[in-house]
Amino acid sequence: MSEHGIHVHGPHDHEVEHQAQHGPGLAQSIAIFTALLATLGAVVGYHVATTLSQAMLYKNEAVLKKAEASDQWNYYQAKSTKGHLMQVAADLSPPAKAQSYRKQVERYEQEKQEIKDKAEALEEKSRHADEESEHLLHPLHRAEQAITLIQIAISLASITVLTRKRWLFGVAGVAAAGGVIFAGMSFFLA
Repeated sequence: MSEHGIHVHGPHDHEVEHQAQHGPGLAQSIAIFTALLATLGAVVGYHVATTLSQAMLYKNEAVLKKAEASDQWNYYQAKSTKGHLMQVAADLSPPAKAQSYRKQVERYEQEKQEIKDKAEALEEKSRHADEESEHLLHPLHRAEQAITLIQIAISLASITVLTRKRWLFGVAGVAAAGGVIFAGMSFFLA
């Protein structure tokens, strides 16, 4: 206030008076709109991060089981080679010694079957873990699309505040609706 009784208002004071006289306007609606979208975006982002972590755990499990199965198949091959060598030794040995080699061939055949069963079980576990990983990753494409549309809606709403073009807020609403639909699809249509 000056010495001569003239009161000068700053821009903030004018905005406060305007809001008091005209009620909440476009800016308040956009602020609430963007806050809700930011919250939804955070929830969807958390969903994406946790689902990706789970999918990676399953993928790692699949790789680990596949490596273990490969080790078992290598072990199977080693037993098979030893069995073949024992068979050759039995064929080339005198009958008294051949019987000992044939017993070893039978033992290797039994061990090979056990190793084969274990390798096949590990391959099945690997396949199952890989399928689980793929199952978790599938709906994430929709979640990522939802986050993108939500971010676009927030950006358009921010531009609306600056330009005061209401039609731009409508476009932001359409983008937000698309984001909500894709978010719902990623959560419920897995």
